[in-house]
Parts: sequence; C-alpha cells; structure tokens
Amino acid sequence: MSQSSQGAQPQNRAAQSIGFLLLDNFTLISLASAVEPLRMANQLSGKELYRWHTLTLDGQPVSASDGLQITPDASMHNAPALDAVIVCGGVDIQHSVKREHVSWLQLQARQGRQLGAVCTGSWALAKAGLLDGYDCSVHWECLASMQEAFPRAAITTRLFSIDRNRNTSSGGTAPMDMMLHLIGQQHGRELAAGISEMFIYERIRNEQDHQRVPLKHMLGSNQPKLQEIVALMEANLEEPIDLDELACFVDISRRQLERLFQKYLHCSPSRYYLKLRLIRARQLLKQTSMSIIEVASVCGFVSTPHFSKCYREYFGIPPRDERAGQQGHNLVVLLPIPEQQQVNSSAVLALSRAQGESTFASVRI
Repeated sequence: MSQSSQGAQPQNRAAQSIGFLLLDNFTLISLASAVEPLRMANQLSGKELYRWHTLTLDGQPVSASDGLQITPDASMHNAPALDAVIVCGGVDIQHSVKREHVSWLQLQARQGRQLGAVCTGSWALAKAGLLDGYDCSVHWECLASMQEAFPRAAITTRLFSIDRNRNTSSGGTAPMDMMLHLIGQQHGRELAAGISEMFIYERIRNEQDHQRVPLKHMLGSNQPKLQEIVALMEANLEEPIDLDELACFVDISRRQLERLFQKYLHCSPSRYYLKLRLIRARQLLKQTSMSIIEVASVCGFVSTPHFSKCYREYFGIPPRDERAGQQGHNLVVLLPIPEQQQVNSSAVLALSRAQGESTFASVRI
C-alpha cells in the first residue's frame, strides 16, 4: 500500500511522511480509513501534501483480521524518514504487541515524532508508556481492558482524541474523521470538506462525538432487565415513560429499578433517561435542519426554555450555539432503532404512544 507520486511538491512545505505500523490481525477498514483521506488530499490539492509507508516488525507480509495479506514497504528499523507513526491494531491486540514494537515506539517518541493509533492500536502506545497523561481513544471492545491495564492513560469513549502530539481513534470509519480533522487543521477546512464529498461521507464527526458502546458489553449478559429498561427508554424519548411504569413492565419494584441504575450505570434512572434525551437532541441539532422548538418537542421537553437550561447544564453550551457551530455541515439521514435490540415488543408498542417514525436509536456515552 505504498504511495505513488501524486501531484507536484508544494513550494513552501515538504510533504508530511507518515508510517503505518501494521500489527498482526490489524483491521483493514481502519487502515484504509486513515490512508485514503491522505491520497485524496494530494489528488484534490494537486500537491504532494502527504507520503505514507506501511511498516511491519521485520518487513515480512502481515495478515489483516479478514485474512488479506499486506506486503509492507519496509521493516520498522529500515523505515524512511518519518514525521509521524500510526499504529494499526485489530484482533487479539494484547498478543500482537511485541517487545520490539514497544522499544521502537519509545525510540520514535524520543525522536520527537507524532504518534497515533487506530482501532485497538492505542494498546501498543499505552504499553510503551506513551499515553500516560494523554487523552486517548480505542475501539470499545478494548475499552475496559485498557482502562484496567493502563490507569495512567485517560481513555475515553470518543471516536477520536487529539491531545498534543498524540492522535488516536477508535475503529471502523472513525480514523477517517480523525484524519479529515487533522487535514483541516493543516491545510484548511475546504480541503477536508472536499475529501468528505469525494468519499460521499455525509458528515465529518468531531472530537465530541462518541462511540456507541453496546450496553451488553458494559453489563455482560446477567442484567437482562436493565437492558430491557434502557431499550424502553431509548424507544420512548418523545414522551418519556414514568419510572413506575418502567419498573412494572419488567416486573420489578421502583426501588429495585433505582438500585440497578446506581450499581451498574452509576446514576439515577431519571438522570440516565435525561441523558439519552439530551444526546438525541444533540444529534438532531447537529445533523438535521429541525428547529430548536421541534427538537425540544421530539426529545420530550415540555418547553424550549427548560430544554435550553438542561442542554446548557449537560453540554456547557446552549442549543442555539450548538446549531450555529454546525452551519455549513451536510445533513444526514437518521437511522431507526436496530432490530437486534432485545425489547418486549408489546411493551414498546403500548408505550410508543403513536410516535410513528419519530423513534430513533440514541447514542450512549
């Protein structure tokens, strides 16, 4: 996946050279999501803004998690001059990071290079002690294990994190958002927007966007009632359900309901429900042209002033400022609740109160 020459060299700035360190069983979609914006930046600008090189431990081919094999450009120790290194992780990351990886990454840090990671690659940086005191992102499957193994790293559920000279992202297409953000910083938002349009990428997500961490992953399989309650909440944002009704539908007491939320989600049921509604409101403000009054209504707020007050308290800015910050961004179509959510269908039907197609899945942080 070496870069070929694309366009003329800019007169006043050398191309940035980025090394992608491929670990065994790395995730191919995350690598492609990080590389392709660089290629398109060169193509649209007509200049060689970026060069990229694939690296492995010993220069030998490496297999991605889908079985496809990549022949790298060089080994780590024979890498060309680099400005930045991005570690590409994937499946079974704990066993993919070798002592030699750790030593080489520490050397790159001492030499002042920018360091980054995609998917589960943050594990390698953390193991090398290079994320201590830094905000960082990682695929949600690796979130809990990293928090336990590396308590000095500030691991978040954000799609990507940019903290000084550390750039880390979660998996899937999140690396594209991170790279578009960096390209926008370095070469202007117009170029980043042009790349997004070429890839039919409807919205460039930012550092405030979070991964949706499946509740089953957070709780395990031993809390089906709590999972069902949260699913009912998510399905009924426009007309929130009374907590006594929620408890009744899953056949527990109101007191048991409150204990479950405090024990496993570390907040009260009403607070969690409010958070779901506010996060949904933020999605609508950022991704649709609905008015603030309409957003307040479909998220279950009886008045716009009350909605604005709650929104400011939770996100630190009023809804109007959130909307202003999204001007010029493309809008996207919102997806309905996935069918795989395990909810008592009759309960949802009874409690939806004729919401029709206004019910959507929420993003959880």
